[in-house]
Amino acid sequence: MCELFAVSSAHPARVRLRFAAFAGHGASVAGGNPDGWGAAYFDGPDAHVLREPIPAVRSSFVQVLENHDFHSRLVMSHVRRASRGPVALANTQPFSRELAGRRHVFAHNGDLPDIQRRWPLEPGCWQPVGQTDSEHVFCQLLRSLAPLWREPGVVPSVQARLDVVAAFAARLRPVGPVNFLYADGDALFAHAHRRHQADGTLRPPGLHLLLREPALAHAVRAEGLQVDSGNARSHPLAMLASVPLGKGAWKPLPEGSLLVLRDGEVAGTA
Repeated sequence: MCELFAVSSAHPARVRLRFAAFAGHGASVAGGNPDGWGAAYFDGPDAHVLREPIPAVRSSFVQVLENHDFHSRLVMSHVRRASRGPVALANTQPFSRELAGRRHVFAHNGDLPDIQRRWPLEPGCWQPVGQTDSEHVFCQLLRSLAPLWREPGVVPSVQARLDVVAAFAARLRPVGPVNFLYADGDALFAHAHRRHQADGTLRPPGLHLLLREPALAHAVRAEGLQVDSGNARSHPLAMLASVPLGKGAWKPLPEGSLLVLRDGEVAGTA
């Protein structure tokens, strides 16, 4: 299965992902996730979205990215093992779209068989570019959220957005495994379900959460990862990952749970 990772911080943090190492975390098959990689680094309402449909170990661009001095309060990453759709840029996550003058980004871990027939998209905005179940449901999510984003410059309440995302997740859970990360530049929504574990079984947990207390050291390091918030030791920081990355009090999220991270703290649950 694919691997998900995200950071939410109250202060812009330097997040360096060593994708070649990160891609092997939690892989249930040899070779990790060889079919593509991507990352989104938010800068206010917009984001740098970088992705390639090739293994990270073969990418020259990854080597540049790993050493780039990106600082962001909200970062999302995905490494892919293809299950739906060919290996192509159009099928490489995270996916991004504009809604209400903001960049919205989505990444999914799981398999939703026949979702295009079960939940067809009507004509209109937000059509998939590729062939994946993940991009299809992202378009459905944006259509569900669009009524909340009608007033320019006004961000809907966390609770209003949480209600919509919770209903979206509940509709998908009976179809198949649905772990996802969704960010709108203001908040990060994470849904945990089931995933193929290292032993090959399909079971929870689908995501793990680490909340760094302000009193702890400002840097977090693990194989394939470095998160450094500089001198901002008093600011909270939260991380999500498909499997725990390194040491720390990583907590498995319950099956079917949804949480919202905002400025490094949990801002809501469902």
